[in-house]
Amino acid sequence: MIRFTKHSLILICISLFGNISYSQNLPIPSDAQYKWHEQERIMFLHFAPTTWSDVEQNDHSVSLNRINPKKLDTDQWCEAALAFGAKQIIFVAKHSGGFCWWQTQTTNYGIRNTPYKNGKGDVLKEISESCKKYGLNLGVYIYPGDRTWGAMIGSGGKTSDPAKQKGYNKVFRTQLTEVLANYGEMLEVWFDGSCIIDVSDIMEKYASNSVVFQGPHASLRWPGTESGKLFYPAWNTIKSEDLESGVSTQIHGNPNGDVWVPLETNTTLYDHFWFWSPRKVKKRKSLDDLMDCYYQSVGYGSVFLLNASPDTTGLIVAGDMKRYKEFGDEINRRFSKPVAEIQSEKGKNISLKFDKPTLINHSVVMEDYREGERIREYKIEGLSKGEWVELTKGVSVGRKKIDYFDEIEVEQIRLIITQAVAQPLIRSFSAYYVSDFTPPKKQSMRVWAKPETVATWKAEDIKEKRIQLKIVLNSKINVPGQYLLTVIPTLKGKIKILNAEMFYNKTPAMKEFVSVKGSNIHINQTAQITDNSDLYVKFTIKFKQHCDGKIEFNPQLIHQN
Repeated sequence: MIRFTKHSLILICISLFGNISYSQNLPIPSDAQYKWHEQERIMFLHFAPTTWSDVEQNDHSVSLNRINPKKLDTDQWCEAALAFGAKQIIFVAKHSGGFCWWQTQTTNYGIRNTPYKNGKGDVLKEISESCKKYGLNLGVYIYPGDRTWGAMIGSGGKTSDPAKQKGYNKVFRTQLTEVLANYGEMLEVWFDGSCIIDVSDIMEKYASNSVVFQGPHASLRWPGTESGKLFYPAWNTIKSEDLESGVSTQIHGNPNGDVWVPLETNTTLYDHFWFWSPRKVKKRKSLDDLMDCYYQSVGYGSVFLLNASPDTTGLIVAGDMKRYKEFGDEINRRFSKPVAEIQSEKGKNISLKFDKPTLINHSVVMEDYREGERIREYKIEGLSKGEWVELTKGVSVGRKKIDYFDEIEVEQIRLIITQAVAQPLIRSFSAYYVSDFTPPKKQSMRVWAKPETVATWKAEDIKEKRIQLKIVLNSKINVPGQYLLTVIPTLKGKIKILNAEMFYNKTPAMKEFVSVKGSNIHINQTAQITDNSDLYVKFTIKFKQHCDGKIEFNPQLIHQN
């Protein structure tokens, strides 16, 4: 799916572009990735039996007889998406509990055994038809696991009873085929938490033009949190060995990466809940919160994926509909009419001139990333009262970089590319004045926080130069994110960490979620955490010499409320 473009190194380019260096190969987006990325905003749609129970993970406590959303209106869902400028809806056709919203014979746990339309309903069909009506693209979320088969959260579809694996593989393959073959083109396929079941033939046949979130076929990345915000810089490329895990995140972003795998920045409307309930709706994000997300997702070059969750009637509640419209209107108020703009330029120095001194406080730079992400460093200057003043500077640009600065009256502004790996291709460079502007808050991201000791050992605890440890992390890992355990012996010397495993509710998580590098255990926690979750990591340390030591815990990248 990844294509490459070659750039020749010639002397005239060196003279024209100074210290700009050139790369022989730059990763570029596939046609599917480009089409997906250009949408900028997408709406997630979470709806499941959990909607009737006020929990986030389906524990099968809700009787199927209760699931009868009599007012369900997929047209209204599309109107919600359009209200904030989304170009696509990703419908959760099957979440972790295994409930299916389409007509399938693979399970009794689905819509055909509910009162909804006397068991004849098919919500996936309804949303597919509504998306066509409203000109929206459609994507599908189909969880590889299934509680009814004992394939729990984080399992990737691995059943706790090995004897059931072959049977479940057949079921999941059939389900995936049904949703991809019978409901029109799916621009995006979500395998939340990866997928251990081989579906290569199905994906090749029915989803060759789709982008894929997580799993062996991944062509997109999760940021690493569900905050709706990235840290900066945010690169579109990673190393191919990191892509192979199927669960790479923003931490793996690398400007020198050899594959194009852009970021999809997702978040809830109810912080931090994906499904509606009377309690959760009180957590609705404010307009300021959503604009903060926009600046730190789309404004850093990502796609922004914002959730919607209908209530038990099947409608998105009025307060949510109002907030989506406010969000879309505010984006348009700020960015629909630039005070000046220039398009389709090449080179390291691009200028925007004004007819008269003009007040501005924002700039937007867009690369023509179809030919790769070329800019590595830039600055923007403004000519004010005859003097050039630096307004802002940055590193990555990609599809879009939104910068803001103190308002200033200028006669001209210029974009100066100070580092690039090929001739910069500027899709557009524009300036804006946003009235009543409050800079976005950035305290919600925590990267490399202060470590905390979570366990210690004594030399006498070590037997035959080995010790096995179990680190309970229930109180430490309470949101999806990236975490780190570090083994620190008192004696300097080589240690080796063996057999590191993470367990979620006593079920082993996929090995891709735990990796060992030297004395560090990296934890990629993608699943939602609930109050009754049981989460721990087990591993063995092999020593050259017995000694005391400790284990430190460190959140690398999490979302803080």
